[in-house]
Amino acid sequence: MAHHLSAKKRIRQTEERRLNNKYYAKTTRNAIKKLRQTKEKESAAEQYPLVTAMLDKLVRNNVIHKNKANNLKSKLAHHINNL
Repeated sequence: MAHHLSAKKRIRQTEERRLNNKYYAKTTRNAIKKLRQTKEKESAAEQYPLVTAMLDKLVRNNVIHKNKANNLKSKLAHHINNL
């Protein structure tokens, strides 16, 4: 168990960040699933910028790797173009 105040604070900060990262990653995954299930090209094209912004935010906060985000964006764009 941590004895120093700084170590206790670090534990609190880490837990808070972990929960935030978990929330935003799950929200983004749900948005991606929703976009993949969309059958109309117009509504999918409207959702695409929002999903890419969410992915970029995860990359900026080091939740996911930038190559993973780029791969997901590429697959989503391919999906929209094939509708």
